[in-house]
Amino acid sequence: MANFSYEVFTTVVEQGTFNQAAALLNVTPSAVSHSINQLEIELGFPIFIRNRTGVSLTPDGRKILPIIQSILNTEDRLRQVANNIIGVNTGKIRIGAFSSVSTNWLPEIIQRFKKEYPEIEIELVQGGFNDIAERVRLGTIDIGFSLLPISENILVEPLIEDPIFCVAPADFIPRNQKWITASDIGRKNFILQEVDYDRDTKKAIDRYNVSANAISYSIDDASILSMVESGLGLGVLPELALQKMSGDYKVYPFSAKFARTICLLTNLTTKESPSVVKMREVIFDYLDDVYTGDLLN
Repeated sequence: MANFSYEVFTTVVEQGTFNQAAALLNVTPSAVSHSINQLEIELGFPIFIRNRTGVSLTPDGRKILPIIQSILNTEDRLRQVANNIIGVNTGKIRIGAFSSVSTNWLPEIIQRFKKEYPEIEIELVQGGFNDIAERVRLGTIDIGFSLLPISENILVEPLIEDPIFCVAPADFIPRNQKWITASDIGRKNFILQEVDYDRDTKKAIDRYNVSANAISYSIDDASILSMVESGLGLGVLPELALQKMSGDYKVYPFSAKFARTICLLTNLTTKESPSVVKMREVIFDYLDDVYTGDLLN
C-alpha cells in the first residue's frame, strides 16, 4: 500500500498544522514532523514552509500535491474493488457542494444512498464554486457540484439550467406588473452574495447597467432575503436557492432570461471507484425524479 508519509503529507495540507494532523492521524506531532522530514529527504526538496501559526506548501509542494493525492485515491479505489469482489460494500465518498445544493439536494441524495449502502462513509465539504472545482481536480473530494464554466481537467457533466430571478420587498410592483425591466431598476440598490457576482448574477446586473455603488454584499441567501424584506434593496437569486425559503417578499422574472448551469464534477482518478460509481447513480436517479425531462445530461 502507499507510503504512510503520503497520508501524513495530505493531512498536514488539509489541517494546516502538524499538531492538528497528528490528532487526526492519532500519532504524535513528532511522528508527523519526522515523516515529513523523511519525505523531503526522499524527494530532495522542501515541501512545507514552517511558521509560528502552522505550515504552508512551497511551490514544489503544490506541484506534487495532486500526484500524491492521486496515488492515495488509486489505493482507495483498489481497496474498494477488492471489498466488492469479496462481497463487502465498504468505502468512502467525499462530496463537495455550494450552499443551495447542500440545502436542497444533498439531504435526499444522502438518505437514498445510505439506505442502499449503509456501510459506505460519506464526507461532506461546502465551499464556493471555484473552491469545489479545485478540490475535485486535486482529488481531495471525489464528486462536486459547481457551475459552468469549468476549466479544470476533470469530468464535467451539466445537470440543469437554474433560472435567476429578482427578489423584491412585498410592496414592490414592477411597472408592467409582470417582470423586471430597466425602468424598475433605476436608482435601486442590489444585495448580492459576493461569491455569485463574478458569475451568472453579473450578467443580470450588467444587462441593466447597475452601478457598482448600488451593490452591497451579504453572506448567504437567507441574509439577502432578510435585507430585501426590510426594504434595503432588491436581490438576485436563482430558483434553487429560493426553494426552501419563505418570507414577506416577491419574486419576479427579469425582462431578459438569465440562468446558471449547475454541473457535476468528478475526479478522473476516482471516477471508477465503486463508491463513486454508486453515488453518481443515486445522484442521477434523484435528479431524474425531480427534473423529469429537464436534465441536460
